[in-house]
Amino acid sequence: MTEKDKSEKPPFEGDQRQTSGHIIPGRLWAPWRMKYIQAAAAGEEPDCFLCEYQQMEDNENNLILHRGKTCFVIMNLYPYNNGHLMVAPCRHIDKYSELTTEEIAEAGELTKLSLRALHETMHPHGYNVGWNLGRVAGAGVEEHIHQHIVPRWDGDTNFMPVIGNTKVISESLHEGYRRLRSSFARKKK
Repeated sequence: MTEKDKSEKPPFEGDQRQTSGHIIPGRLWAPWRMKYIQAAAAGEEPDCFLCEYQQMEDNENNLILHRGKTCFVIMNLYPYNNGHLMVAPCRHIDKYSELTTEEIAEAGELTKLSLRALHETMHPHGYNVGWNLGRVAGAGVEEHIHQHIVPRWDGDTNFMPVIGNTKVISESLHEGYRRLRSSFARKKK
């Protein structure tokens, strides 16, 4: 191999590729997804995690930030951005039109509480807030409706999701949980 050949090799070898002058890793370490992958490969229908998590008492490990009378707030395990939250009714229900007036009102109050906590702790420039109702509308868990609250920042769609098809989350879920949890505790007083 000549010196010219060596200089033309990318600085990193192995499981990577170069696109538009950027070196993109071919693998993203996400060991928490193995349980989901194994269940899907075995053809097992996963239980409703929203029902499962809200029935457990360990809020921190289940990423539950607030429990209301009819609804609760939980962090998204596979977030689009840091601080991605979900507001869900406690009841296992798949149609918004079947929510009670009390559930709709509490979901609205918990959305407001969530936005205030996110503003205080993460200072986003904006938010995407909405319900994906049905699979064709983008619902990943269509059998238990829930509202997404996704904080947004100027420039949060950089080259990684565009070129590398990879979203960078810069804070661990549990670090974010601890910061948001203290804000939720102050806000509900």
